[in-house]
Amino acid sequence: MSATERFLRYAKIHTTSDEVSGTTPSSACQWDLAKVLVRELEDLGLESPKVDEHCIVTAFIPATPGHEDAPAIGFLAHMDTSPSFSGRGVEPVLHEHYDGGDVALPKEGRVIRVADFPFLPALAGKTLITADGSTLLGADDKAGIAEIVEMCARLMAGDRPHGRICVAFTPDEEIGQGPDHFDVAAFGAKYAYTVDGGAVGSIEYENFNAASAVISIQGVSVHPGSAKGVMENALLIAQEINARLPADEIPAKTEGYEGFFHLDGLRGTAAAAQMGYIIRDHDREKFEQRKAMMQSACGAVAAAHPTAKIALDMKDSYYNMREKIEPCMHLVGNAKKAAEMAGVTPTVEPIRGGTDGARLSFMGLPCPNLGTGGFNFHGPAECVCAEDMETVVEILLNIVKLYNE
Repeated sequence: MSATERFLRYAKIHTTSDEVSGTTPSSACQWDLAKVLVRELEDLGLESPKVDEHCIVTAFIPATPGHEDAPAIGFLAHMDTSPSFSGRGVEPVLHEHYDGGDVALPKEGRVIRVADFPFLPALAGKTLITADGSTLLGADDKAGIAEIVEMCARLMAGDRPHGRICVAFTPDEEIGQGPDHFDVAAFGAKYAYTVDGGAVGSIEYENFNAASAVISIQGVSVHPGSAKGVMENALLIAQEINARLPADEIPAKTEGYEGFFHLDGLRGTAAAAQMGYIIRDHDREKFEQRKAMMQSACGAVAAAHPTAKIALDMKDSYYNMREKIEPCMHLVGNAKKAAEMAGVTPTVEPIRGGTDGARLSFMGLPCPNLGTGGFNFHGPAECVCAEDMETVVEILLNIVKLYNE
């Protein structure tokens, strides 16, 4: 079986996480994929495959005799898909011998256009996998899962010597809760990689410092006919708060290392409203300045509307893993070599987001991120290249080889 065949099966299993459930995992459907993976790892003959009470799947491959001194290496991916777009009823569509042009999806009139995604022509001649236009695809991160499972299959079936291999599949990465219950000591890896990135050969060891902010606004609601001097419209107050933040420091106007404020939720009425933000910056000092700016904006607007109530709940989500990876840059160096051995030119770039690896690095498991061969995550334009997925498997096997040497 190939990584592509595994992915096509996993993609059809609904695993969307739920931001508001308050449970672990956040959605019961994630158990379905977890159980499938445990059975597959059992069938492959891995050691101690299990899913724990927190829906974290783990399994191990013992070192081949004589190679027990090689460092234990971990590989991780996440089972959930983003709640930002439907992940129920995914039907993958294969575009074989893709011509490099616009891709018309079967449903809802959606088209993945080269004008919007200029990397597409570089995939010409390969097999492109998309959803049908009504859902996301789930390559984030079921492609990573498929690649890790296929790596395990080849290690178990072949004669490649290796040290101890530790694999894990986590729930709820998309809502920032993947490592909440992860037992680093029990996992036993000295170093690890998440396989949760984009283009094949991409290597990421820098990510945003991240915080979430929820602003709750209680307005003063009266009949609009007698509202003068009394009404405090919660929706207009929300607009005032947003207007106090830099208009050009949003995701649509930033790139690379540039940070941003992202208003990703606004709901309410004139009487009450709630805003949800994510705050991001690679630089820790600038990150703290952004949080202070958010506090200042809320404070200034609250002072201007004394009869309304404005509450800010701001929490750090994760930090830039660079400081934890820099003492062990062999992780990046070996990932580069592994890509080159597979015939791929590696690219090292910062993540404009985060992965489980960011938090795991601060929990004592240095963990950069590798590309899966997927693109356009979290929406109906998501796609993955079948041939690139198979190349990622070779990259993972090369990493195992390099650490065994």
